[in-house]
Amino acid sequence: MWPLMRLIRRPLSTAAPRGLVYEKHGEPTQVLRLKNIEVPSPTNYEVKVKMLAAPINPSDINMIQGTYAMLPPLPAVGGNEGVGVVIEVGNHASSVRPGDWVIPVNAGLGTWCTEGLYSEEALVRIPSDISIVGAATISVNPCTAYRLLSDYETLRPGDSVIQNAGNSSVGQAVIQIAASLGITTINVVRDRPDLPGLVERLRDLGADHVITEEQLRKPEMKDLFKNCPRPRLALNCVGGKSTTEMLRHLDHGGTMVTYGGMAKQPVTIPVSALIFKNVKLCGFWVTKWKKDRYNIDREEITKMIRDLCDLMRRGKLLPPPCTEWPLEDFSHALRNSQTPFLSRKQILIM
Repeated sequence: MWPLMRLIRRPLSTAAPRGLVYEKHGEPTQVLRLKNIEVPSPTNYEVKVKMLAAPINPSDINMIQGTYAMLPPLPAVGGNEGVGVVIEVGNHASSVRPGDWVIPVNAGLGTWCTEGLYSEEALVRIPSDISIVGAATISVNPCTAYRLLSDYETLRPGDSVIQNAGNSSVGQAVIQIAASLGITTINVVRDRPDLPGLVERLRDLGADHVITEEQLRKPEMKDLFKNCPRPRLALNCVGGKSTTEMLRHLDHGGTMVTYGGMAKQPVTIPVSALIFKNVKLCGFWVTKWKKDRYNIDREEITKMIRDLCDLMRRGKLLPPPCTEWPLEDFSHALRNSQTPFLSRKQILIM
């Protein structure tokens, strides 16, 4: 169910619920407007939520641009992820109650707002003993990392995984979840002026090996596998040459999963990898995964969230480094979110 959202055509008031609304697709800084919105009292299975915090993800940008694979009807409130507290429930809602923290199950809910009205089934209750930033950023990138490590290869302690975009939010979650399972990670990153600092940060998260894309292509890469098994699983978020080079090091019969395309270049696979190494190629989209289980197997979703919250509670999964912005400063947050090499998540605080 898409959230119920009505614009109030009167001057902006901080007392009324407000949201970042777009009435047409385009560049977010050009089409988003902070507006008063009407949020009625909930009826039946509806839930009114006071949003606490919501991040800016690439999928949010793509949705506003109109290039995402799933688009809500316009006008729409931006934001696919975030955490809020229930303030009122409809007379038939039973899974949540006022005071509960909740996060969205699916994309397109519209989380960049101070309040929202959502269907009960569109929300998952989350414990309030983790940080607000951790809760606000748990439903996209950590869920993606969890499924990538769970669904394609049976990984055991001592096995290894290779991934590009190792410093991305998903990449950092992969490092931490894999470390909690005793799985070795080989993390490929782009070269940059502050590379030593980045390597140190990823190692602090639990990364075993951090290499640049240039190092990935060198013959010396074979030395890494003298003390480390070849990876059974390769995680691709980049595409182009990075993917082809990473595939060369995948073990016989291993799997490469593509979940992003940052380079905006096609994935090129050598025929020999398919014939002689029998590698498997898959794609993953967390939005589709959740949608498939939305009404059929919600327990699988809630178990995943419970597991991730438990890792956060034990300090095994940290929120990404972030910069917090008041909702009114959304334009600065949007610009920062699209700045290259700025490895910080931009968080809107309501």
